[in-house]
Amino acid sequence: MGTRNHLWLAAKRTLTWYLVGSTISDRYATVVSVTGDSMHPTFTAASSSLRGDVVLAERSCLEKYQFSHGDVVVFKCPSDHRELFVKRLIALPGEWMQLPGSPDIIKIPEGHCWVEGDNATRSWDSRSFGPIPLGLIKGRVTHVIWPPSKIGRVDTKMPENRISPV
Repeated sequence: MGTRNHLWLAAKRTLTWYLVGSTISDRYATVVSVTGDSMHPTFTAASSSLRGDVVLAERSCLEKYQFSHGDVVVFKCPSDHRELFVKRLIALPGEWMQLPGSPDIIKIPEGHCWVEGDNATRSWDSRSFGPIPLGLIKGRVTHVIWPPSKIGRVDTKMPENRISPV
């Protein structure tokens, strides 16, 4: 009877911590492992999750879509919603922006934003698939939490001369 009680207690504790963790991850913050070279040098990716950067993404920005130029965001890939991307937010809804490497200026549709990786030659981003719906964004990256040598806040930076005052 004692073993059965210990198993029941262990199962209840495990379920409780799972529910608490799921609630925190769903509502407040989540941890994301950065993959690929698209955000290099801001983030370093590796084949092993313990060798690349692991970041903390807060979710409170999602309530009223409170984003700023240069924020690093986590979003679901427009063509495969099982895949998460980490990119820098360049333009917000209703803004005019100059396409990279082109004289063309486009207007970002309402409810959408433009995202790009810091490493343009290795990034699959809005330059490939266009503006993304704000609803695909799952959080704003605020801190690097792994490796220990890089623990700290993530800087907000914006490429120059991209947003047009038109």
